[in-house]
Amino acid sequence: MDKDKMLEKIRKNPDSNKIGMVASHLGIVRGHSRDGRKVKGVEVAYDMEVLNLIMQQIKKMPGIVEALVEVKSGLFKVGDEVLYLSVGGDIRENVFPALITGVEMIKKDAAKKREIFENEV
Repeated sequence: MDKDKMLEKIRKNPDSNKIGMVASHLGIVRGHSRDGRKVKGVEVAYDMEVLNLIMQQIKKMPGIVEALVEVKSGLFKVGDEVLYLSVGGDIRENVFPALITGVEMIKKDAAKKREIFENEV
């Protein structure tokens, strides 16, 4: 995931003079599930049509100039990066909610995830 290239693209947006901040989310495979079980990996797949619709919605939120996402599908081990979302906009009161909404919508509506636990073959 090329975070620098994504930031550069946001900064080169024709309306970049309206950007006062950029906030990002980097999703990384963690070693424990929410219920505390030890995880050795994760299988992730994204519905790209749904993902594109979500990104369009984020870009229409108040004060948002640009929103970009990069995702990886497949089988990943602990520590691997699987999702990078970056949102550029005018002020933090607009950018942070857009980032949070984007992450929540992607995880709920566009991503399918299966954790692989230590005791599984």
